[in-house]
Amino acid sequence: MPEQRDWYDTPLYYDIIFDADTPREGRFLEGVYDLHGPGGKSRQLLEPACGSGRLVLEMAKRGWKVSGFDGNARMLDFARERLKREGLKARMWEDWMQSFTLPKAQAFDFAHCLVSSFKYLHTERDAAACIQRVADCLKPGGLFVLGIHLTDYERSEEEHERWAAERDGIRVVCNTHTWVADRKTRLENLRTRLQITHAGRTHTQETKWQFRTYNAAQVRALLRKVPSLKLVECYDFTYDISEPRKLDDSYADIVLVLKKV
Repeated sequence: MPEQRDWYDTPLYYDIIFDADTPREGRFLEGVYDLHGPGGKSRQLLEPACGSGRLVLEMAKRGWKVSGFDGNARMLDFARERLKREGLKARMWEDWMQSFTLPKAQAFDFAHCLVSSFKYLHTERDAAACIQRVADCLKPGGLFVLGIHLTDYERSEEEHERWAAERDGIRVVCNTHTWVADRKTRLENLRTRLQITHAGRTHTQETKWQFRTYNAAQVRALLRKVPSLKLVECYDFTYDISEPRKLDDSYADIVLVLKKV
């Protein structure tokens, strides 16, 4: 039987399976900012739900002054240690997306939250509060890039995704199972199993959680609650800045580019 364990409590394994896309995401974020951002030289960046710090490190390498927060202390410790090894700095603290406060008054040029972390906010109130708080700390013309996996409410079959990655002799296989969403409660159940092979030993750990669900119309309705942010472009999780998309239900993984007005 797999060990029941929150995968955020094992940041190394979590980081290994998500790190492959980090350079591409960094290039995409900078491309979006160059295309839609306010310009200037301050390059102040905020990352809500910064997790293991993979994009904190990536953007710090690219010259951004990065601030980030996460709800898991182990993730933050891991992120701080990797920055230290690289001789880089970022301001990080423990906090929650719907209620975060900044350690000191500051305005940001750019903020981002990718790979559906936003869907951990289970209510419309918390989701709107998060977006409003980000908007409040952006400079005029600043951007918030938000990634969300859309739900097809007509889907009647469960979904399964599997991928693997390896680093320093540690191999991690990720199996994610998603059950059919409940359209009334707008929640879907997920289970992730990580199979870790390290130093000749293999073990499996399992995490169960829920996401809030969205279709394109529900995203639009949420954005209307924060009129200080304007939707200026959509992309998908291929992170191809040359191929913008419409905000509709024709594809699952959307990336919203929101601009402070």
